[in-house]
Amino acid sequence: MHNTTNPLKNKDENKPGNLSQFGSELKTKAQDTGTAVLDKTKEMASTASDKAKDAASTVAQKAEDFASNVGHKAEDATSAVGDSMKNLASSIRENAPQGGFVGSASSTVADTLESGGRYLQEEGLKGIGEDLTNLIKRNPIPALLVGIGLGYMIARATRS
Repeated sequence: MHNTTNPLKNKDENKPGNLSQFGSELKTKAQDTGTAVLDKTKEMASTASDKAKDAASTVAQKAEDFASNVGHKAEDATSAVGDSMKNLASSIRENAPQGGFVGSASSTVADTLESGGRYLQEEGLKGIGEDLTNLIKRNPIPALLVGIGLGYMIARATRS
């Protein structure tokens, strides 16, 4: 049985022109295939890059949203603590004696709690941070000594 579709079995296979033409066509097809594979690879790499960028953008947005939510919750908690401090000050005023040494001390404690609660409600964590930064800028040496002391106390507490 004679296979006419196989170019190697063709009767003209030994002619130099046909082999050269066959080699040229094979080379062209190989180049075309290589170019197609390269184009497809570039396209896939571009798609993967775009998907990675989209995923990174999504993760960054979610992290930003999470940080924002945590910040809002922390501010809400600070405000709630301030409100509780003011309520405690009110309770102390109602239940403490009005006169004498104990009355004077309880009135001072209530006033301090109320002003602290008001400060927390009005300023929040951001205000506390700004005030602390300003205090450290005005008094750098004492702030450094306090930091060293706190570090020493923490180290002692965690070592035992």
